[in-house]
Amino acid sequence: MKPFLDQDFLLHNETSKILYHSAAAQMPIIDYHNHLPPELIAKDYNFKDITEVWLSGDHYKWRAMRANGVNEDFITGKNTTGKEKFIEWAKTVPYTMRNPLYHWTHLELQRYFNITELLDEKSAVKIYDATTELLQTKEYSVRNLLRKMNVKLICTTDDPCDTLEYHVQLKNENTGITMLPAFRPDAAMNISNPETFRQYIKRVEAASGISVSDYNDYLKALKSRHDYFAAAGCSVSDHGLDKIFWEEFTEQEIKNIFEKVISGKSISYQEEAQFKTAMLIQFAEWDFEKNWVQQYHLGALRNNNARLQKILGADVGCDSIGDFKQAEPLSKFLNYLDERGILAKTILYNLNPSDNELFATMAGNFNDGKIAGKIQYGAAWWFLDQKDGMEKQINALSNLGLLSKFIGMLTDSRSFLSFPRHEYFRRILCGIIGTDVENGELPNDINWLKEIVSDICFNNAKHYFNWEKYLTVNE
Repeated sequence: MKPFLDQDFLLHNETSKILYHSAAAQMPIIDYHNHLPPELIAKDYNFKDITEVWLSGDHYKWRAMRANGVNEDFITGKNTTGKEKFIEWAKTVPYTMRNPLYHWTHLELQRYFNITELLDEKSAVKIYDATTELLQTKEYSVRNLLRKMNVKLICTTDDPCDTLEYHVQLKNENTGITMLPAFRPDAAMNISNPETFRQYIKRVEAASGISVSDYNDYLKALKSRHDYFAAAGCSVSDHGLDKIFWEEFTEQEIKNIFEKVISGKSISYQEEAQFKTAMLIQFAEWDFEKNWVQQYHLGALRNNNARLQKILGADVGCDSIGDFKQAEPLSKFLNYLDERGILAKTILYNLNPSDNELFATMAGNFNDGKIAGKIQYGAAWWFLDQKDGMEKQINALSNLGLLSKFIGMLTDSRSFLSFPRHEYFRRILCGIIGTDVENGELPNDINWLKEIVSDICFNNAKHYFNWEKYLTVNE
């Protein structure tokens, strides 16, 4: 019987162990998509306790605690202490067996705090006290948490109206950690709620200094923000949508729709789809002009629980996998850009596992022979970033594309303790490749395989995003 979570965790043969320990584990981390708060990095924040860094905003854990019958007061409540919340989480942990949370929780305790004891009700107070004491020391500040995992570059997710002041601040300091913004304009095209959209226009006006009275003004203001992000080092955009919108339109129709929305008139679903199609094309054109990478996260059915949304707001662990029609609109959108020669480097992420092969083959349709891996089938995302989901994504990409050109893993996380997820991915990757070698399905050329593993874990992303200037030769 193998011990739990030892040095060869998920590595089931000698070749896998060699590939992981001598190649994958040696590579630094580029986390090119996450939701970490830039302010905490710029201020090199120290968390008050492990509850703040682990449970504050972590909807993965919230979902598990609710499923285990924990009262909401001990999850998101304001009248319970951090210690009380942590104890309830510790009580839940044993019941997360076979959920990725069980692995993540114990990996994080080991990697950051050197704690190998299992977390449960009996060990809760001891572990809470020990980790909280460490987190209040300088060695466990936010930047040092990143350094512990050898994180060299992170890319946050930022609204076009964000000031990026904390990115600028960190850029002017020699920290050894690069933090870059990503342009996330979801709110800028969301006209489903006209009043919310009108309020957003005011934010755009304030951020850009441009008065918006019509659609052309709006594009001018957004373009100025796109330019501002580029000046701050941004070279990545990101869109979180249920699906790509594709509805034929004319320029005059879009202007009319914009006028209807800002004047308080209702619009049809078709008009909403037309407007979002036009905006997606516009953003894609700007991305191409600046040689940015564009990301599309598709397939989430968000905020399903109206009761909790009224109490807590959006993004509180009540999202699920959606079954949206993806292929046809995505094909038309990418083809439109490709035909006009304005298709930037693109990463496609699916949330519904039934779309794995769909997305992998869609990515292969639009490579142009100029850039290796130009259109990427992205890493297993959100509900799929677990062992089974990663294996299926790797296998779909291997069968239908080039795994060797894959840009690897990301955390997509709000937690500064989430970076062992890169290790989790790397172990799974080496486990798959090593097993193929041991089964005689790949040649036993260790040097060749180590090079490919190192590329997937780090080098491919470095080159794909053109981030060599941020990373030294001896990373």
